[in-house]
Amino acid sequence: MSWNPALAPGDPDTVGPDAIETPIIPRARDLGGFEVQRQMVGPFIFFDHIGPAEFLTGKGIDIRPHPHIGLGTVTYLYRGDFHHRDSTGADQVIVPGEVNWMVAGKGVTHSERTSEEGKHGPHSLYGIQTWIALPEDREDMAPVFEHHGKGALPLFEDGGVSARLILGTAYGEAAPATMFSETFYLDVTLAPGARFPLPDDHEDRGIYVTEGEIRVAGQRFEAGRMMVFRPGDRITVEAGERGARIMALGGATLNGPRHIWWNFVASSRERIEHAKEEWRAARWGRGLFDLPATDHDEFIPLP
Repeated sequence: MSWNPALAPGDPDTVGPDAIETPIIPRARDLGGFEVQRQMVGPFIFFDHIGPAEFLTGKGIDIRPHPHIGLGTVTYLYRGDFHHRDSTGADQVIVPGEVNWMVAGKGVTHSERTSEEGKHGPHSLYGIQTWIALPEDREDMAPVFEHHGKGALPLFEDGGVSARLILGTAYGEAAPATMFSETFYLDVTLAPGARFPLPDDHEDRGIYVTEGEIRVAGQRFEAGRMMVFRPGDRITVEAGERGARIMALGGATLNGPRHIWWNFVASSRERIEHAKEEWRAARWGRGLFDLPATDHDEFIPLP
């Protein structure tokens, strides 16, 4: 798909430093033997930068079945693969450029492991996983899973910019995954010196730099940095001399506060306490949670 000429980028220094409401410094946590960096912005409750991690033959990511409520997770990889299995019956290997969109609703259980094919030789894993809070009227919906191939995602290309729309709407296009609130999520690759305008029709907007360096509002940001922008400003970013890869994300603000504990997101503490009790009880298939039909021999216990 060609770049829309009406979206010609502007000057990255049109706005001042105060256009960046929140520059975020990454923190890391350990998950299954490698580090994941976690951030949040707008409806994106968690933002996990996975790897890059290198594995020997026969090794890989090994996340046992665990629960979620009140959110949607989207997995997007640059390298490697994940074998996703969940309690909706989904059994799907995801490879770079594709999208796994799992909506937990009232409760889902899933596992993520390197595929057996992926373990046949030395391999790497590198990508992003985000959690998006659900509107209150969707917190009790039945869990669902969608997988969309690379070719189904709208692609904008022009002038050293390649932008793939992973979720939601941007620049007059819509990604195929079913969304329950206004959202946009883009994987953007920039050649050295290329400029990219953020969508200006979304209330909350942020950028995470995965590779290289960008310049915006008179400041430079290297890989591993996230910034959240003031609503309403026209924002353009410019890649540094090595080029850049960024994830642009945002959408409407949440319709109220959210409580977060472990893998649970909810509009009330009572929902989280109920989910904790249900997971601890381990009444698979007879309570709130079940285990994936093809991965039910183990699970991560409640912390």
